[in-house]
Amino acid sequence: MADTSRDIILRRIRESLRQPAEQPARPDFAAPLHPRPTSDDDLAVAFAQSFVRVGGVFYYCESVEQFYDALFAYKREKNLEHLYVWEPELKKLLHEGNIVFQGDEADFRTNADAGLTSCEALVARTGSVMVAAGTASGRRLSIYPDQHLVVARTSQVVADIGDALKLMQQKYGPDKLPSMISLTTGPSRTADIEKTLVLGAHGPRSIVLFLLDDAPAATT
Repeated sequence: MADTSRDIILRRIRESLRQPAEQPARPDFAAPLHPRPTSDDDLAVAFAQSFVRVGGVFYYCESVEQFYDALFAYKREKNLEHLYVWEPELKKLLHEGNIVFQGDEADFRTNADAGLTSCEALVARTGSVMVAAGTASGRRLSIYPDQHLVVARTSQVVADIGDALKLMQQKYGPDKLPSMISLTTGPSRTADIEKTLVLGAHGPRSIVLFLLDDAPAATT
């Protein structure tokens, strides 16, 4: 009598039980959970992808002139009449590019369309921007305006949050860290009310990053 399909399946099960089951490979608990990019260029690409994925607007600028062009075009596109800038180095940078901005706190509460700040680090894995209260922008300029604009350099891109915190310790010292350190990952958002996504509930509705390439020029 020919074996039925059921007989064949049962025989295969019995044969497989006679063989010891293959054991999974022992995990390497010392290996990083998230593989790190192998070069600074890879880090910048990984950050850009993560930043855009979480809702950020990204501009890559090979030169300061490209930054001026991108910022001018963005201000015109979004009709930003009041761009607040409080950090001396950024003020100087915008003065040299003839970019109009508000350099003091006049009418800040009512006219804060956007704020332009620097940052402490950019985290490639999460697309986060690390800001702190150690600059003239303080706590408010990255949080209160409707739009948060950031100027950063490619040398500030790090792989993970731990690397960003190490940069902070190196810059300020372990005992003199700023009173506020914040990681911004995409625009402010919430879905607490009836599961409806709302942007800008607890901070800026948009975050825009201008990444200036400060890598040394290649030599031949």
